[in-house]
Amino acid sequence: MRHLITVVLFVWAVCGPAAWAQEDAEGPATSQPAVETETEQLAETQHSIVVDGRRLDYTATAGTITLSEEDGTEKANVFFVAYTVDDDTASRPVTFTFNGGPGSSSVWLHLGAFGPRRVKLDDEGRPIGPPYELVDNEATILDLTDLVFIDPVTTGYSRAVPDEDPKQFHGFREDIESVAEFIRIYTTRFERWASPKFLAGESYGTTRAAGLAGHLQGRKGMFLNGIVLISSILNFQTARFDQGNDLAHILLLPSCTATAWYHGRLDQELQEDLRRTLDEVEQFALTDYASALLRGSDLPDDDRSEIARQLARYTGLSVEYIEQTNLRLTTRRFTKQLMRHKRRTVGRLDSRFTGIDADAAGDGFEYDPSYAAIQGPYTAMLNHYLRAELEYENDLPYEILTGRVHPWNYNNVQNRYLNVAETLREAMTRNPSLRTFVASGYYDLATPYFATDFTFNHLGLDPDLRENVTIHYYESGHMMYIHRPSMLELKADLREFYEAATP
Repeated sequence: MRHLITVVLFVWAVCGPAAWAQEDAEGPATSQPAVETETEQLAETQHSIVVDGRRLDYTATAGTITLSEEDGTEKANVFFVAYTVDDDTASRPVTFTFNGGPGSSSVWLHLGAFGPRRVKLDDEGRPIGPPYELVDNEATILDLTDLVFIDPVTTGYSRAVPDEDPKQFHGFREDIESVAEFIRIYTTRFERWASPKFLAGESYGTTRAAGLAGHLQGRKGMFLNGIVLISSILNFQTARFDQGNDLAHILLLPSCTATAWYHGRLDQELQEDLRRTLDEVEQFALTDYASALLRGSDLPDDDRSEIARQLARYTGLSVEYIEQTNLRLTTRRFTKQLMRHKRRTVGRLDSRFTGIDADAAGDGFEYDPSYAAIQGPYTAMLNHYLRAELEYENDLPYEILTGRVHPWNYNNVQNRYLNVAETLREAMTRNPSLRTFVASGYYDLATPYFATDFTFNHLGLDPDLRENVTIHYYESGHMMYIHRPSMLELKADLREFYEAATP
């Protein structure tokens, strides 16, 4: 049964220090929003699900919380969906969850990984065809933690109030402050200060999570039990193919090898065992390949030819093409070149997927086939689910992944790469109970797994705290949970993590 609650509230200001990240959003801007009321509307519904043989009765709450100045001036309405199991709520963990972009709603983790309902795909993660379907999520983590899915301002149904400039929320620091204020209000209003608290982010959401860990501790006095990082990017130097930044080329290589392995483009010896092959390539990347790139034009011709031969062996590309790239592959080039002989491209978010461009020329794909495969199912099912099952009504367009947040403000890191790894290190050092879980997909070309490894290997954690970081790998892509075997592995790994991180 639905309960509609309308309240006018004045809350604390969005304030406090922050110093902290990006991933390019895909998808065009959509129509301008309609005017929204200045009141909060919450819809509550009752549900149940069976997880591992145990019935969970839970309450779903969908609606908005208003962010305001201390004088009562309303600034923005932030949309969220919360799931709380109907027992002693104050003692259960609560996890605040979001995706990335910048410009993404929380739909992917909500209806793909963690929530009690998920979009039905085949076991490989491909859609079954419109009009699509929702099913109970056997891998939900609702049995481990209550869940709060947050849509940052201008994503989902979240909007700046009329006469307020939405750009004041569209930046690294601004985003951290507004999401932190939402978390503070929710924690206070729903009496969760005594609960174990977690953050879970994907992609740019991992950047947000690391920044929030520092801000929540330092500004709000809110110490966390754990952080879940899905397809992590904390140091943007590891994934930006700028002239003179050889690091990104080095760290991309193992993901190119994994992709070539998946599509059967490697020599038979390398096709036999993926993990053994990746061990070999990682060693090459950190030694011979890194040394060659560091030498630049001083690299002797014979050495250059040998590196090109090795790169061709590890990527399935031709020696001639490798030499044309000056030994430096990029995601854009690789996605177009690997399957060019079949007039196919491979996905950026998940390189298991292939697409068809208008022609086989050029150095980048026309569209990301891995995003195109999931965009329709998730958009349709989210819009259906909110009204039909959660009984929340709103005529605004639900912004799944929008370009309206750009240009994203990075004034805090002008002329340098954004790096929130240090913020995470500080948070874990000041709060030795804080644990971090990292999930990486081998076929993710957007946030390569080896770049994540590099970041955590350079985190600088004290040896006594290194066991607080757990890293797992999955034979899938950026959204590894769309691949059913990986989804089930992820759930099992998260169960161990939550048990270790929760008193």
